[in-house]
Amino acid sequence: MLRVLFIGDVFGQPGRRVLGAQLPRIRAEFDFVIVNMENSAGGFGMHRDAADAALKAGANCLTLGNHAWHHRDIYALMGDETRYPIVRPLNLSDPGAPGLGWRTFEVRGERLTVVNLLGRVFMEAVANPFRAMDELLERDDLGHVFVDMHAEATSEKMALAWHLDGRVAAVIGTHTHVPTADTRLLPRGTAYQTDAGFTGPHDSVIGSAPAGPIERFLTERPHRFGVAEGRAEMNGVIVQMEGGHATHLERYRFVEE
Repeated sequence: MLRVLFIGDVFGQPGRRVLGAQLPRIRAEFDFVIVNMENSAGGFGMHRDAADAALKAGANCLTLGNHAWHHRDIYALMGDETRYPIVRPLNLSDPGAPGLGWRTFEVRGERLTVVNLLGRVFMEAVANPFRAMDELLERDDLGHVFVDMHAEATSEKMALAWHLDGRVAAVIGTHTHVPTADTRLLPRGTAYQTDAGFTGPHDSVIGSAPAGPIERFLTERPHRFGVAEGRAEMNGVIVQMEGGHATHLERYRFVEE
């Protein structure tokens, strides 16, 4: 049996701060920790400092999303697979893209495979995530499979989970930054939640200082967004796995005082 903690999108310095403070306090409760670092560097992508901080805090695997290439650091990090256990989106349109779209880890004598996918609805064009997973699951050496589905549309995330029910241990959504209340085990043993929520500034508009998004909606003109300041929150899910399936799933949430 494996107990896995997945932490939703780390956003900017406040997200890195709360991750660095809170994860070490609870790390001993889990066999493996996956952290989505898609927005960890100023709200866009991940750089070396952010990756180092997450690994120091106790992360075992770092996943990404649609801002994967925002910082040049990422190319060197993906080339150092031993020091940086990064999983970038599997279904990129360019099959020769740097990095790995899935990685298998040995955890307490069991195999755990982490996959990162991008959705296609309301997002930039990528290859079909459903087909990409079908192809990957033809392998018989993956062990427990955890899928980070980085997508905009609830229906696309949910449909993927039902498509994979019984074939993977978990499908957990990221990208929209708001934790959803549909935490559930599907009939054949796949854990599902539409969005894990994010790890970043609590008093914000999905991470940004409210003034920027408000101005954009009021004027309908482009406006620069800044990372919000103040107290932060950390959101995620806890998945218990056994025999390639999930046996328990619960939401995790911490908010700074």
